[in-house]
Amino acid sequence: MTTAPPPFTLQRGSHPLLVSLPHCGTFIPPAEHARYVPRALECEDTDWHLDRLYAFAAELGASVLVPSASRYVIDLNRPPDDAPMYPGANNTELCPTRLFTGEPLYLPGSAPDRQAIADRRARWWQPYHDALQAELARLRAAHGHVVLFDGHSIRSELPWLFDGQLPDLNLGTAGGASCAPSLRDALTAQLAAQTRYSWVVDGRFKGGYITRHCGRPNDGVHAVQLEMTWRCYTDESAPGTWNAHNAAEVQPLLRALLQVASHWRPR
Repeated sequence: MTTAPPPFTLQRGSHPLLVSLPHCGTFIPPAEHARYVPRALECEDTDWHLDRLYAFAAELGASVLVPSASRYVIDLNRPPDDAPMYPGANNTELCPTRLFTGEPLYLPGSAPDRQAIADRRARWWQPYHDALQAELARLRAAHGHVVLFDGHSIRSELPWLFDGQLPDLNLGTAGGASCAPSLRDALTAQLAAQTRYSWVVDGRFKGGYITRHCGRPNDGVHAVQLEMTWRCYTDESAPGTWNAHNAAEVQPLLRALLQVASHWRPR
């Protein structure tokens, strides 16, 4: 019998920076396996290896929050009422029922009902968000402000979700509403200073629930999301395989972005 892991791990840092990686979990409770199509158990839409890619964040003094459960169990970056994040476009739900390619995640008649969704929300979603809010409050109290850096990754081409190919790095600030303009400008300048990776600010991915809900610049909480394509650090045809060369290429830029976020101060 497989023992369920705790809902999250949290490394507490000393700088006003919290790195949240809400989609790198891969745990699906074994008792639930029979509900899913076999393909789903491979967790292909995971934000693969982000905890490893951002392992240096703790060295910078950042707090790092990492979940255990797969997004196929519950999506920690969706609102608890399951309102769509991008109205008018294809969306995955709080408890997703489709792969990012559009095919069903569950066998016919096996998708979670209202009670099952409520149970998953209590078991996995709420503890992560309680920890997120508590750590933001701790860091804000200690420093007067805090920056939340929500890290994500995704396949660069997913026609069911978006047209064409995504830029390598997609910085989201909820259209400028989730952080101070000077922080957005500083991070944008860091992206513009390099030429290896394509990038955009507030393009297709403007920030999910965590960025939009937690970002309260007037209250000293500044939130940004970075959606990075898998090709930056792994082979998109085999995303579960770590590519040490590609990871080493992109990590200096990620480090620079986190250093900007860590050392930035409100004006």
